[in-house]
Amino acid sequence: MTVFWLILTIVTAVLEAVTVQLVSVWFAAGGLAACVVSLFTDDIIVQLGVFLGVTVLALALTRPLVRKLRENRMVSTNSDKYIGQTAIVLQQIDNESATGLVRVASSKWTARSVDGRVIAKGSRVKILSIEGVKLIVEAEENSDKEL
Repeated sequence: MTVFWLILTIVTAVLEAVTVQLVSVWFAAGGLAACVVSLFTDDIIVQLGVFLGVTVLALALTRPLVRKLRENRMVSTNSDKYIGQTAIVLQQIDNESATGLVRVASSKWTARSVDGRVIAKGSRVKILSIEGVKLIVEAEENSDKEL
């Protein structure tokens, strides 16, 4: 049985190493413990009990860490500083055509209109939010003057 527990430990450890999420680390710990116990006893019930016990204990002890890692936190970036600022439309913003480019400060960003309206090149827009790599904007009052 030692070989079985050793193979189980290796397989679950490799599975854990190739995944992004915590998937099988608890089984690897349980398999390792059962492998060690199998060196001292041939009783499969004892080995299985140790495997299950250590697996459950490892899961219980790491649960707070796993919960903390799985929280979806908003990560603040320097791009947050653009929200609320005014940008200049460099390419007409048209959500249906998936076009739109603006300049804010010295950066160029793709942009989409918050309400779906087409915003002409040269207009001024207010940046409302950021979704991925796109600025969500709305046309400013008196933005029909080209700059």
